[in-house]
Amino acid sequence: MTTSRPRRPGMWTIRGPLSRRLYWLFAAFGLLAPLGLWWFMASGSDVDKVFLPGPLDVFNRLVTWYVEDDLLADMGISIYRVTTGFLISAVIALPLALLIGTFRPVQAVLEPLTDFIRYMPAVAFIPLVMLWVGIEESSKIAIIFIGTFFQMVLMMAEDVRRVPLAQIEAAQTMGANRSETINLVIFQAAKPAIMDTLRVTMGWAWTYLVVAELVAASSGLGYSILKAQRFLQTDKIFVGIILIGLIGLVMDQLFRLAHRKAFPWLYLRS
Repeated sequence: MTTSRPRRPGMWTIRGPLSRRLYWLFAAFGLLAPLGLWWFMASGSDVDKVFLPGPLDVFNRLVTWYVEDDLLADMGISIYRVTTGFLISAVIALPLALLIGTFRPVQAVLEPLTDFIRYMPAVAFIPLVMLWVGIEESSKIAIIFIGTFFQMVLMMAEDVRRVPLAQIEAAQTMGANRSETINLVIFQAAKPAIMDTLRVTMGWAWTYLVVAELVAASSGLGYSILKAQRFLQTDKIFVGIILIGLIGLVMDQLFRLAHRKAFPWLYLRS
């Protein structure tokens, strides 16, 4: 009597498997299909290039920006502003999130205030930032900090709260003191989720770049986009937006790679 082998789940089943080759084929389609649609829409004879420049026009503007207008310097200063504001947010947010997620009195004091401030638009703080910090580089970094810090604190605190109470009680039963429980149990268990939160909030930091470079900037991708808007250089606006997206995508993939390297057991297939 023969026994039939169980059928392998197909790729269209819920959370079904997908080979690496098929994954990259789908990813390529997802990237190239919008590009083809953009080219098709822009190629119409009745489409004004001021409103919708084609991919070739945008590429030519990219070359011009690189050759004549120091594109690399604009990219460099924007990356510096975003990463600096993000890192300052992370350094301050992490210990606060551990305290909020661990101790209810700290949660009661800080969480409502943080929740209140996070709904305030970062752009509304520009006059205060200019008054308190000035118009130098610190003001751009401060806007990115304001835009990411309060969200980051709350998301990290939620990651800490998700650590199972059973792990904490087991550590206490084995004689761990409060400091050891926080550092060796709670923080270690929450680290994978915290790193994912950092990856997400890095994306938010890039969305605040244009807002940050409203503050008396004379360089940067966001500044160049705003300047191009005044002169109706739509192709340059497209270049700036695409470059911000590409830089953000590279950073996102670096975070994913670091996550895989730091927590390889999470990616083991059963």
